Amino acid sequence: MRFLSSVVGSFSRGAAANPTVSMMEACFAHEGLDWRYVNCEVDEEQLGAAVAGAHAMGWRGFNCSTPHKQTVIQLIDDLGASARIGRAVNCVVRTDAGWVGHNTDGVGFVRSAQELVDLDGVDSLVIGSGGAAHAIAIEVAGAGAHVVRIAGRNGSTAASLARLVDTETSADGSVVEWTRPLVVPPTVRLVVNATSVGMSPHHEELIEVDWDSVSSLAVVADVVPMPANTQFLRAARAAGTATIDGRGMLVNQAAENIFLWTGTWPDTSVMRAALDDALADD
Repeated sequence: MRFLSSVVGSFSRGAAANPTVSMMEACFAHEGLDWRYVNCEVDEEQLGAAVAGAHAMGWRGFNCSTPHKQTVIQLIDDLGASARIGRAVNCVVRTDAGWVGHNTDGVGFVRSAQELVDLDGVDSLVIGSGGAAHAIAIEVAGAGAHVVRIAGRNGSTAASLARLVDTETSADGSVVEWTRPLVVPPTVRLVVNATSVGMSPHHEELIEVDWDSVSSLAVVADVVPMPANTQFLRAARAAGTATIDGRGMLVNQAAENIFLWTGTWPDTSVMRAALDDALADD
């Protein structure tokens, strides 16, 4: 008999609202893995102690969410390519060489998006220039996008992200002027809201888009998982476009985390069912 489980978890602020634990525990049970996922509330000034504690207790890895995705970089030993380029970490893996940080947000989005759109050669528009936008822009480019356009309220950070895409990937990075409403170039076939606008409890908030400028051939995606049916996606469907909700990204990045930790690719349908059940009242 063995009574010592492998442990992973999450360090964030606002941990009580993080539904990831429901997916992880459901996955471990379904796959027959003797692993546990511990959701931890960690203030910024305590992150170093939390990482040291995870090391001391033999944790196999951990997630980092807001506000720790950049700060954790100075506390770990190495970075995977996605984290190195985007300068943000959401998944840390224990290896023989120490803690290695990855960013699976973009990979999670790409896996979700590829269910509806072929990213090879696509002209894309990412709305936002924060952490999620960085991860998505880099991974969409890595998946073969020809053009990655950035529209951000902060013009300087949008321009910086566009330059990053241009210099670190094979895609052309460019900036779309932030207007109200936002005008989408007619060649764009993938539009992504990579901001938190519309996230519960502020679910009535909406990024204004000139939907007449959006091609009927485009696919519109939102990274917001709560609620799944955001005002942004409702407006997109009313305009006649196909849509992708934010829960697909959340499930797929969690699945990528599990694979990095355990070497097992999980059944994402089990994870999606657990997530939808956990957020049934949202």
